[in-house]
Amino acid sequence: MPLVTQWTGREVKALREAARMSLMDLAEKLGVSDRIISKWERGGPESIPRMVNQAALDTLLAEASPDVHGRFVGLLSVNDPVPRQLIDPAETPVMSGQYVKHQRDGKLMARVPEGIYLAGETDEPVWVDEFHIDTFPTTNADYARFCTAVGHRTPRHWEGGRCPRRLYDHPVVEVSWKDASAYAEWAGKSLPTAEQWEKAARGTTGTIYPWGDQRTAAKCNVRETGVEGTTPVSRYHSGVSPYGIYDMIGNVWEWCSTPTQPGRYELKGSAFTSPLFRGVPSAFNDADDFMQDDDTGFRCVASPEQMTPQDS
Repeated sequence: MPLVTQWTGREVKALREAARMSLMDLAEKLGVSDRIISKWERGGPESIPRMVNQAALDTLLAEASPDVHGRFVGLLSVNDPVPRQLIDPAETPVMSGQYVKHQRDGKLMARVPEGIYLAGETDEPVWVDEFHIDTFPTTNADYARFCTAVGHRTPRHWEGGRCPRRLYDHPVVEVSWKDASAYAEWAGKSLPTAEQWEKAARGTTGTIYPWGDQRTAAKCNVRETGVEGTTPVSRYHSGVSPYGIYDMIGNVWEWCSTPTQPGRYELKGSAFTSPLFRGVPSAFNDADDFMQDDDTGFRCVASPEQMTPQDS
């Protein structure tokens, strides 16, 4: 099922059209006036419904049929700056469906079972223990909660220490490895090892990209897509990994816990600034732990023990 981290007028319109509803029909389902629906749709990405309406939209999408899900993804795709093909529900990537919310930071996480996967450019068999990984990269909204909770410094591009509302559901950037590690510790999680990240991105069978072997830049936010900036973390529904994980190629580079030499750590996934080939999950990149770029963020993982609520 498609996931939406933050509903805007763009997603509302796509859902209404995918469900073949009129403004009045959707208004009745949500318990609001048709004028409110019309206002959201006119506002597009800048129009953000209240949280109670966000929850109602989540429920409506969850209860929709697979046909509606397919049309919803397709309508969002054709509204992208670079058009993409409509998604046939039969061609939608198979997801594990095992999403759970982490008890500390409340983020959705996907389960990656223990077992062997084919790793690296030579597809060497590597065993990885079971873990959960954040379905989406850490967003600005996630990071703002962390900074408020512990008094951590905010990214330097946030004016007055506050993130612009329109970027709440974009991945946080300009965070160093140390910043990312501090968030992971606060959340009761860890940064992923390079092997965990790669398995979560490409699955077990050695496919080149999260979605398969097709070289399709339109399934992610990379240089060829032409966006030239970060995008909402739930935007690229057709580019998810076999475990249902978003943005494993493009949008932002992601810090890993794997050191390459003292003070340097691996990065995975590429960014909006990168060509598609740099995002291949088996590819290598690293950086100094103090590096803070506008195309670098992170997501976290949790072991089975870290997923278990701790007694207070």
